[in-house]
Amino acid sequence: MTMETRLTENKPSSTTHDKVYATGLDFCRIFKEDMKNLYLLSLLLTADPEKAEQCFVAGLDDCVAHNQVFEEWARSWARRAIIKNAIRLIAPQPAGVNSVPKDFTNQLGMELQAQFSLLLGLPSFERFAFVMSVLEGYSERECTLLLGCTRADLMSARSEALRKIADGDEQAVIELKPEQRSTSFELQSPVRLATPA
Repeated sequence: MTMETRLTENKPSSTTHDKVYATGLDFCRIFKEDMKNLYLLSLLLTADPEKAEQCFVAGLDDCVAHNQVFEEWARSWARRAIIKNAIRLIAPQPAGVNSVPKDFTNQLGMELQAQFSLLLGLPSFERFAFVMSVLEGYSERECTLLLGCTRADLMSARSEALRKIADGDEQAVIELKPEQRSTSFELQSPVRLATPA
């Protein structure tokens, strides 16, 4: 009888479980609050507004459906879901077979186009290597596992992306605040994005 009492006392209650793990509602709130940044991450990875919307919605669906993640990790999990869906959608390859994204000047605001034109114009594997390792702060190991490439491929693509951005017009280079480098990035001026409702 003493043993039974101890086991029941140590059993976590459902309210404890709910507080520890993020719920579907938590992810809905995160995607609503961080919509601009999550959509921007989708856009920078896919370089296509339509695919960015698909990626955003698929990321939300994945988070809500498979939400066994600690509550304090929910925001980074949401960003990871966006990245994984963008990889699945674009399938970037290091062999140079990636095409440069189509021109979508009319679909994006001119400020956004100017601010990110160099990055959006990179071949897809270089763009993914740059966004994941430099902007999102993923380790080389995480990048190679997610992208399914070698460390040498990743390092080469990141170096090439950095070189192209450095050689480009200074005004088109992404301007990040120091505290945004590894966590998130925002538009430097208010731009209305065509995000899903």
